[in-house]
Amino acid sequence: MNSELDPSLDLAEQVHLLLREAPAGISEFQLIQQLKARHSTHIPHRELADKLVLFRTHFLLFNALYQLRDRLWQAQSAHLDIAPLCLQLLPWRLGADALAMHDPLRDYYLNLQHLSDTGERDVEKLLASFWTRMQGGDEKRAALELFELDSDQPLNLATIKLRYRQLVSQHHPDRGGNTGRLQSINLAMEILQRYYR
Repeated sequence: MNSELDPSLDLAEQVHLLLREAPAGISEFQLIQQLKARHSTHIPHRELADKLVLFRTHFLLFNALYQLRDRLWQAQSAHLDIAPLCLQLLPWRLGADALAMHDPLRDYYLNLQHLSDTGERDVEKLLASFWTRMQGGDEKRAALELFELDSDQPLNLATIKLRYRQLVSQHHPDRGGNTGRLQSINLAMEILQRYYR
């Protein structure tokens, strides 16, 4: 099935159609290729080798994915699992996947200011940071230290999320905290979610 996507649908609706056609899940790259092949007008149709185009395409797609996840949750019709290598629609279930918890990635991608404020130099820094983290290995230890958690103790994502909420509450600028410290806490949470998912 390779028909064109209805241009009157927003990107989240187009993504929903493509995800329903891939019940076993689909990677971000495959989803982008499907959107291009089916002539979505919501993403750039330029070469992804250009780092800024890659960032913008990625950002727009994840903005749509988080919008779709919210819509599906509110309608209690499905759960969208947004994992680094697989995007998949799952049956809706009450409880563990509730969106009530603070999700720093969701907040980042739903704020379109990040899209407009990010230039080529910023993308270079993001990519350099990504490769440093991938090759490093100290990121997990540093994140645990920031959260004041002991890696020798048994940890799970629920414990980490609880500690994250405590730190956000304590260091939020609205409560006299520091914006830089809050950004570090958000980054540490992103790192720990990768290890304890």
